[in-house]
Amino acid sequence: MSERDTPADFWEPVDRLYAWLEANRTHDGADGLLLRVLKLSEEVGEVAQAVIGATGQNPRKGTTHSWDDVQAELCDVVITALVALRTLTPDARGVLTAHLERVARRSLGSGTS
Repeated sequence: MSERDTPADFWEPVDRLYAWLEANRTHDGADGLLLRVLKLSEEVGEVAQAVIGATGQNPRKGTTHSWDDVQAELCDVVITALVALRTLTPDARGVLTAHLERVARRSLGSGTS
């Protein structure tokens, strides 16, 4: 996948969310950055909660979520990660594209890990 394979409109909402969060942040500097990255843990926890709810693994609660809920929570993880990456670098698109290509080459190119 190259940078040109990702539509520009994919990154436009990421930039808008980043700008909105920057305009409304309550913590600056390193604290703000750490909190933005820690938001990922919260979102991953919501994925786990949705999976537990979709499989009915909590006998007290039963089935509380659907697999559509799991999909939505996974999307929230991706969005949160992209905004955190954008916080670290204005070239989030380039950084992600280069990293994805390295992972694909490493994972698919040689047939071994």
